[in-house]
Amino acid sequence: MEEDADNGAFVEKFLLQPSSSSHELPLSGLTFAVKDIFDVAGYVTGFGNPDWARTHPGAESTAPSISTILRGGATCIGKTVMDEMAYSINGENKHYGTPVNPCAPDRVPGGSSSGSAVVVGADLADFSLGTDTGGSVRVPASYCGIFGFRPSHGAISTSGVTPMAQSFDTVGWFARDPVLLSRVGRALLQIPDAHPVRPVQLIIAEDCFQLSSIPTDRVKQVLVHSVEKLFGGHVLKHANLGDIVKDKVPSLNCFFSKGNASQEFNIPSLAALSSAMRILQRHEFKTNHGEWIKTIRPDLGPGISERVWEAVRAADENTNVCHSVKTELRATLTELLGDAGVLAIPTVPGPPPKLQMDPTTLETFRARAFSLLSIAGVSGFCQVSIPLGMHEGLPVSVSLLATHGSDGFLLSLVETLYGTLKEQVESLNFHPCL
Repeated sequence: MEEDADNGAFVEKFLLQPSSSSHELPLSGLTFAVKDIFDVAGYVTGFGNPDWARTHPGAESTAPSISTILRGGATCIGKTVMDEMAYSINGENKHYGTPVNPCAPDRVPGGSSSGSAVVVGADLADFSLGTDTGGSVRVPASYCGIFGFRPSHGAISTSGVTPMAQSFDTVGWFARDPVLLSRVGRALLQIPDAHPVRPVQLIIAEDCFQLSSIPTDRVKQVLVHSVEKLFGGHVLKHANLGDIVKDKVPSLNCFFSKGNASQEFNIPSLAALSSAMRILQRHEFKTNHGEWIKTIRPDLGPGISERVWEAVRAADENTNVCHSVKTELRATLTELLGDAGVLAIPTVPGPPPKLQMDPTTLETFRARAFSLLSIAGVSGFCQVSIPLGMHEGLPVSVSLLATHGSDGFLLSLVETLYGTLKEQVESLNFHPCL
């Protein structure tokens, strides 16, 4: 069955040839796939939902981000499955099926760029494009054991991409190795190749690592030993990020939870950060799509249906304070990291959840996940999720964040660091996914 051959990752297959066949182009000879949120001229952008596809015409032009990649010499092989309306980090789609996680077939692939991650993880394309609003590249990258990059907010045009929430929407990408991750990023960001870089400091967010169910020696210590070996121990610093955010982002005060059960075992200030992000995201989603949802009343899958209707029915909230949080957090983290500084956190709080997991258990996991994901989301910083092989048969990762506009620096750092990280992982008899 064809679906088995392609892990159920594609909505539609087609070929878009590169603009030029020159072998000197940076992405010459490579293949890529795109999430079904990007416009491709002549094709309907499905946004993960058949009712959306049915009520929208074919795109008149191709998204600039895709055109940039085609000009770089790569060939597009099709559109990939995504979570409906990009409103999930699970990757389960009741209409088009759930793409099969190549690392852990009984687990979710992560969303909403599920198919794009699976295509790369299963070696069906060299790289792929997704979008990341709340975590939709970083999460599936972690769950599928590959690299995923969320660029600085606004660094890559989102023109020709169906909006979810513009204050957070970014065009991200996936690759299996750091060299290709960097090549794709440099093409998209239109920045030159860079030389190996050395971070001035690498800050380990100790409290964030305590949110993870993965033992610290399998994630944090692998990173610490690698940094010590490459750059020297003086580069390493340790911090409780939650305390810094609590002290330096005063606008967060009104978002602190009043005993919400899902915030148990969480970091209060980061849980508040994710609340601020969720409110602004909900407001923008409603502004973008509320009328269509109320008019069409689309058939939506479990979990997503509740979130979508909650957004549509939400009273208009004062979002000015959310924008203040964004401004204050960016200033705080820019000061913390300075030039050429990096923050290390877990990408997600543990291994990928099982398919069709109990919603209550999943909600606690989601709450912790968004505490971690909202750091880059609200600050607009760039973040890369780096695979660290398998732990107890399931993929794990670590994330590095750098200040807004430091995308080239972060891509170079991953290239410099990854060989040593891999050695550390292998010394623990830790096998890659594939």
